[in-house]
Amino acid sequence: MDKTISKGSISGRVAPPCSKSYAQRALAASLLAEGESELHNLDLCDDTLSALRTIEALGATIERIDEHTVKILGGLSPRTDILKVGESGLATRMFTPIASLCDTPITIQGEGTLMYRPMDMMIEPLRQLGVDIRDGGGRLPIEVCGKMKGGEIEVDASVSSQFLTGLLMALPLVEEDTTIQVANAVSKPYLDMTIDMASRFGVRIEHNDYEEFFVEGGQHYTPCKIDIEGDWSAAAMLMVAGAVAGEITLTNLSMLSKQADVAVCDALVRAGALLTSDDDTITVEHRDLVAFEFDATNSPDLFPALAALAAAAEGESVIYGVHRLEHKECNRAEAIVREYEKLGIEARIEDDALKIVGGEIGSAEVDSHNDHRMAMSLAVSALRSEGGVTIRNAECVAKSYPDFFTVIDRLRA
Repeated sequence: MDKTISKGSISGRVAPPCSKSYAQRALAASLLAEGESELHNLDLCDDTLSALRTIEALGATIERIDEHTVKILGGLSPRTDILKVGESGLATRMFTPIASLCDTPITIQGEGTLMYRPMDMMIEPLRQLGVDIRDGGGRLPIEVCGKMKGGEIEVDASVSSQFLTGLLMALPLVEEDTTIQVANAVSKPYLDMTIDMASRFGVRIEHNDYEEFFVEGGQHYTPCKIDIEGDWSAAAMLMVAGAVAGEITLTNLSMLSKQADVAVCDALVRAGALLTSDDDTITVEHRDLVAFEFDATNSPDLFPALAALAAAAEGESVIYGVHRLEHKECNRAEAIVREYEKLGIEARIEDDALKIVGGEIGSAEVDSHNDHRMAMSLAVSALRSEGGVTIRNAECVAKSYPDFFTVIDRLRA
């Protein structure tokens, strides 16, 4: 669908959806726990639905209690030899090692842009752990057949930490201990989230400055009840919307969260927005915005939100960590440059930095590149446009935040 966003201010109070990163990890742990777990504050975006389908295919029994609560009876016992992970990179890289715990062949299938994202980092480490693999030249589909064993391996985590997350979730269930030597770990906060979620289910994971991980074998996941915290990635978009076009109060957010995108608060303060927080509530108000510098290497999902912030700030902002954007739903750095230039904003890539000169937002038709975060970024900037902005393929927001446009419409002052 196409969505047109006209100029306007926003004001109001909203709870962002739950963290899909935490939700998918909780679903994986619930699958691996022998017994019944209960997840609260669960929102069903496309990626979370993919994870639900995957754990059900791998043996979990799911009972929907209400709109935001599920009970999950765990137990790894595949019901099918095909896992359909949709367009979720995390589901692919997390559940491939988990599927490798099984002694029957299982094929992981994706769709859309996921078919072009690299998966080669999984192949050799899994083979070293005794898994038989047939892959499509480092792309999906991939067939695995375990049972996976422990040992000593090396993992290249320079492209993504998601496969390492999958290993850390799966390896506690093998009999042997495992030592993982990690090269160039990125997105370290996401690894902290993995360790945190595993610990809530009674599993211990140790590491030495993210360069070496030690996983004791023979552990067991213990069922538990989990409240999934609010998503800082979705919140970042709404906070930037408040900073550039009015004010917004967000609930169910912890400033102490392990989520990488809590770093958006630092960027907003540097740009001159007014932030106030109280318990689990954060308010962002518009002030005259100024150019800022920010290193998003460990929080690459913030780039689209920061692009909208930079476009509204006076002067040239610099966002570092562009190399993290090549293998997302699209090449986000190039997409930001292309689409923001259509809006009359000067943007360019230099070395590992994205440089954006703030200015007036013109009326234009732009393309989401089927990237949920690009669609949301362009919508936030459209709130400052002179004649409105039409976003093509705007339905892609369903990947992480199906209600995004409904929320923006409701917040209009």
